[in-house]
Amino acid sequence: MVVHSQSTSLDHCSLIKTCKPTTSVFNGIPVVNLRDPEAKTLIVKACEEYGFFKLVNHGVPMEFITRLETEALRFFNLPQSDKDRAGPPDPFGYGCKMIGSNGDMGWIEYLLLNTNPQITSHKTHTVFRENPEIFRSAVDDYIEAVKRMTFEVVELMADGLKIEPRDALSRPLRDEKSDSCFRLNHYPPCPELQALSGRNLIGFGEHTDPQIISVLRSNNTSGLQICLKDKTWVSVPPDHTSFFINVGDALQVMTNGKLRSVRHRVLADSMNSRLSMIYFGGPPLNEKIVPLASVMADGEESLYKEFTWWEYKTSAYKSRLGDYRLGLLEKGSSGL
Repeated sequence: MVVHSQSTSLDHCSLIKTCKPTTSVFNGIPVVNLRDPEAKTLIVKACEEYGFFKLVNHGVPMEFITRLETEALRFFNLPQSDKDRAGPPDPFGYGCKMIGSNGDMGWIEYLLLNTNPQITSHKTHTVFRENPEIFRSAVDDYIEAVKRMTFEVVELMADGLKIEPRDALSRPLRDEKSDSCFRLNHYPPCPELQALSGRNLIGFGEHTDPQIISVLRSNNTSGLQICLKDKTWVSVPPDHTSFFINVGDALQVMTNGKLRSVRHRVLADSMNSRLSMIYFGGPPLNEKIVPLASVMADGEESLYKEFTWWEYKTSAYKSRLGDYRLGLLEKGSSGL
């Protein structure tokens, strides 16, 4: 993704949305120490209030994190023609500016990779062609460490919600047919932001994640924002040594709305590039997504219709980023 002259660059991003700037840096992001004896309680409280929290003392080696960041930046710094050979995404592979197939655009380039070794993609092989051992190894080591951490987090979440069995949330993620994926997002600096009359350029538009859980790590460049319950957008202070955990739509359904998926977005920066690594924990395609019996109080009714992950995923990716995707699955709606 090459930035040329101001006029050329702004021409090229004319379809990318902008938003009014916000100077509100939110210092109230819940922080959970994974080794805290009260972690299960703190995780549930954070997910009920924000659908989002920062995880520290997570156990993922910094060596894995920095090695993958180095390899990812090496890829994104390749000539555009080399990167384009790994795209367009199918859905895996390299993408630039276009987010999905429904017209959403962002100041972004990305790699989308499958975390299931049984599923291969020609585009994925192309990504690793230059340095297959180094890049592939860096991705594999990172994903395996993050998966272990994620399984522990969702099992603590189950403990805090008194969900039985304890692996009700982790089992779909551990399944060999788990439909999980891994995304590397690169947001290049955009010096031309000053020409946008003080508005911010959208790197990745507002949305919720459809999966069960999302685990994000980024470099020390700001840009991530979340939407609070009062509809206020606030900026999340970056922390390159920690992880940020998002509740996904599927988890909202599984807890019958007790935990809420968080609406979030990323804004471009005029001076610094932002690199994000996101593990999206999804269930197998045929997994039924329903409120878990052990999370329902006596007499409590399900807020959602029964559906499979494939049905919801298919519906979600036919929508625009900002759509309220779960609305189609709520009781009383017309359905998918």
